[in-house]
Amino acid sequence: MDIKGKVVIVTGASSGIGEATAREFGREGAKIVLAARRVDKLQSLAMDINSMGNGAETFVVQADLSKLEDIQMLVAQTLEKFGRIDVLVNNAGFGRLDWLENLDPIKDIQAQIDVNVMGVIQTTRQVLPVMIKQRAGSIINMCSMAGLIGTPTYTIYAASKHAVHGFSEALRREVKPWGIDVSLIYPGGVVTEFNQHAGIKRKTNASTPKFMLLTAEQVGSAVVKLVRRPRRMWIIPWLWSVTAFMNKFIPGFVDYTTITRFTIPEREDELNVK
Repeated sequence: MDIKGKVVIVTGASSGIGEATAREFGREGAKIVLAARRVDKLQSLAMDINSMGNGAETFVVQADLSKLEDIQMLVAQTLEKFGRIDVLVNNAGFGRLDWLENLDPIKDIQAQIDVNVMGVIQTTRQVLPVMIKQRAGSIINMCSMAGLIGTPTYTIYAASKHAVHGFSEALRREVKPWGIDVSLIYPGGVVTEFNQHAGIKRKTNASTPKFMLLTAEQVGSAVVKLVRRPRRMWIIPWLWSVTAFMNKFIPGFVDYTTITRFTIPEREDELNVK
């Protein structure tokens, strides 16, 4: 797909991967619809992209992706402004990481499902008739390695990303006859605001090795490449493919390693309480 002049919706565009992705599309001269709740950050981003001087154009829409009415408004305003939708990047999402019994039923559990799963489904549902009518389109769903591998404290986040994985796989097989591509991207650890809001508390200080950490810009660049040359799924960096392989074919080993090296050390005090 020649991206210049194409109409692209990027959800969760106010920071992190969404912001970086929007900038990458801006460099390609696309018409970018910036959607998120923090409109001040969107407006600042829009000014930066508009100043690139390569024909890039932006349109800011304040939207809460957990609300169907906001999603409907986002799509309606996009069509009113540009008349078509060529690319949808379902990026909006967040994580709350803790032991399941510690998660708040509404703020942590329900909210993650509402944004990470229902937001993706409902946004895609609103955009799909437009792309079917055009007989062309590209849908990029931001997944995570948590969509392939479930690890302790990631119960709800992993559940939401596994749901996105299954939804995208089924959708890809539904819409391909209309010339619509559905791609999944699975980043490992990324340097964004995610950790600041996730509430991570770890005694072991376990984290993604620095040499495997990605920047938001690297993920944004990968999204643009997926639009240009679609593929079913893309794990980045590629080394995580080894872990995904092990999780699929030797899950017992992964269980043992994770439990003995992470779960038990993290919960040692609780386990020793009689």
